[in-house]
Amino acid sequence: MSYRDILVFLDGSRDNEARLDFALSLAQEYRARLTGVDVSSPQAFTNEWSERAENVGDVFAAKARASRLDSRFKVADREAIGWKNLYAHYADLLIATQLNNESAGKILPAVPEGVLVSAGVPMIVLPHRRIPKPALQNIVIAWSPSGQATRAVHDAMPILAQARQISLFAFDPPSDERDADIKLLCDHLLAHGLKAEVERWPDTGELSVIEALFASRAMEDADMVVAGAYSHSRFREALLGGVTNDLLRQFSVPVFVSH
Repeated sequence: MSYRDILVFLDGSRDNEARLDFALSLAQEYRARLTGVDVSSPQAFTNEWSERAENVGDVFAAKARASRLDSRFKVADREAIGWKNLYAHYADLLIATQLNNESAGKILPAVPEGVLVSAGVPMIVLPHRRIPKPALQNIVIAWSPSGQATRAVHDAMPILAQARQISLFAFDPPSDERDADIKLLCDHLLAHGLKAEVERWPDTGELSVIEALFASRAMEDADMVVAGAYSHSRFREALLGGVTNDLLRQFSVPVFVSH
């Protein structure tokens, strides 16, 4: 299994070129086709974003040509409502940036949350203004025995297979059932030739799962977090929702999410 068709959402933000560079590097790693989709809203052409928004296609074409990748460029229908016009159904992996105040109103509102929860395709959500190079060697799995987390682990297998270190973070009260669950996941990863170090964090009610995750040893050298996109949780709120939430700014590494 590998990613052979990667899609990156493009816009007129200051993050755009770094996001594109991340996507290009990942596409080169997997020898994948790269599709760039311009998701600028009509409002992006009426303010200080205007010049950058108008040059999105040219920037993509120049960088894709220099990389010698198989690539294509699409412009989302700016009058359409929802996510179905964003070509997300036709990719193995999506790349976007966290929702943030700078881009609010200047990109189509379905990006990234509407696409993630509706399209059925995994997404790498990059941190706003701190987009790293995709040296994805140390991966943290934020695990819970849920369908979303299970889907994320399976969708991330090509990345996990190339990681130097995998850490499994579990946030819950210790119990025989949870012990068995974690052992079974480690055994499943081992069947793929992957060894994971386990870090348990007891849920005492003092910290949220996000706060505990960022306080964990596993996050000290993390290059990416793999997690499920829960329908109702502070994780989802911090990653996709509250643009004024302090937790949002704590995401300094890419997050691989599936729904």
